[in-house]
Amino acid sequence: MINQIGLKPQRQQFLISIILTVVTLAVYWQVHQFEFINFDDVIYITENPIIKSGISLNGLLWAFGSKYFGLWNPLVWLSFMADYQFYGLNAGGYHVTNLVLHILSVLLLFWLFCRTTGAVWKSAFVAAFFALHPLHVESVTWVSERKDVLSAFFWMLTLFMYVYYTEKPAIKRYLLILFSFVLALLSKPMVITLPVIMILLDYWPLNRFASQKGNLLLWQLKEKLPFFMLSAAMIIITFYTPNEREAYTKIISLSDRLANAPVAFILYLMKTFFPHSMTIFYPFPSQIPVWKIVGSVLLIIMISAAAIAMVRRLPSLLVGWLWFVIMMIPVIGITRIGDFAMTDRYHYLPSIGISIMLAWGLTSFIKDKQTQNRVLFPAGIIALLFLALLTWKQCGYWQNSIELWQHALKVTDNNYMAHNNLASALLEKGETQQAIDHYQKAIAINHYPAAYYNTGVIYHHLGRFQQAIEQFSQAIHEQPDYGAAHYNLGYIYHLMGRHQLALEQYNEAIRFMPEHAGAYNNRAFLYLNLGNNLSGCSNAKKACRLGNCQTWIWAKEKGICN
Repeated sequence: MINQIGLKPQRQQFLISIILTVVTLAVYWQVHQFEFINFDDVIYITENPIIKSGISLNGLLWAFGSKYFGLWNPLVWLSFMADYQFYGLNAGGYHVTNLVLHILSVLLLFWLFCRTTGAVWKSAFVAAFFALHPLHVESVTWVSERKDVLSAFFWMLTLFMYVYYTEKPAIKRYLLILFSFVLALLSKPMVITLPVIMILLDYWPLNRFASQKGNLLLWQLKEKLPFFMLSAAMIIITFYTPNEREAYTKIISLSDRLANAPVAFILYLMKTFFPHSMTIFYPFPSQIPVWKIVGSVLLIIMISAAAIAMVRRLPSLLVGWLWFVIMMIPVIGITRIGDFAMTDRYHYLPSIGISIMLAWGLTSFIKDKQTQNRVLFPAGIIALLFLALLTWKQCGYWQNSIELWQHALKVTDNNYMAHNNLASALLEKGETQQAIDHYQKAIAINHYPAAYYNTGVIYHHLGRFQQAIEQFSQAIHEQPDYGAAHYNLGYIYHLMGRHQLALEQYNEAIRFMPEHAGAYNNRAFLYLNLGNNLSGCSNAKKACRLGNCQTWIWAKEKGICN
């Protein structure tokens, strides 16, 4: 069937590119009507004053000079600023940008393997698998995961240009690869493994190892050293976060993370073939049975041994497996990332390795071309259509926060994050009592600090200040560096006229959130009212520089500050 289409390879590539684009659009186009969700989108975009200023010199300096919310990915911030310039706060536009980047990555992936292997239809399967797998819905439909689709685009572009470089090595081509890799790193730190993937491609399908004479290690070191140096620099930047605090996450011990890592790895693998119960947040298990840990480790060893044993006959299997393993290592949770057991978005780029194993491995086990055409081709089409259907359905859960978190509660147990964020979404709809109920459920599961904080916000708005103080204080007890809780507690003390206590809480808020304009503004107002004009004017000026000029303007009008 494949060979009977009667089109030249170039025409086949063009036709397949169109089909990949159309099918991906059909599956994901519903996102243009989706809303922002109340998980990171608020912090990254809708309540980020720098993003809402659009593209500016100040925004450019901020993007490269700040680790906002513990992240340094300046290209992501710049892309959000550009979106705001075009769409304002119309969420549909941001979703469409994510989708366009995803489609471009799909096409680059297809062209990459066409160029390196000449196997048009196998390359099409790899690209379609990447385009349509339901585990990738999170990366595409979550606006805050712009870092996934943006880094993936530059990842593919870097590899694509690398292939052109290997065909005709030249310094100009090499510098272009480096530049593209820098852009990928500026989008998401996860791409630090890209130099290793280049080495894998050198082995297969580029077969550069066979063509090189002499010391292979020295050759690779000379060629890849600048890339590894850039990766090392990104690792240092990622882990070195002066004056910044991580997101409010539960502390999980290293031993628990080590125990979870192999189990999560196998879960990623299982969901690759049997995608089910997918959600935005998977709570970390309270305990993991020993048999799961041991069984997962043994299964990883067995698959690795099988791939190594078959390397001479099927190098694509080892390359695909190592692609998956190596890309998973930085995000498997051994280093502290968050209080989740796993997350669908980490499957995005690593999954390409599994699709390589499927595309080249299955055809190698079935030698007869007619059997391949009669069995594998239609089976591949059916599998991809099934994935597309699951992706379309999974995509629908992301239309708004209520749908998303209700689905999370259906497919997971003890999901305190889902209860907390569903409560926040319900509160926006005016369902105050339902919101309090879900916050209480989140607290009952693991004394979640954000749930205490959010309950405090409700009591504050209801004018029940003493109850609000209790909730904010409990949030701080659970999470001492909870800057927002310190700020709100300070604000309530401020309203109650308890100025010294308010000042102490504003100080703590600024210690943990050094760029919080509101805290500087309110502290300035307190200082001025207490007669400390020097500190008051200094804080008011700082607040204005961060975007809140309320006290600064008032003080200038009164002639207090110049």
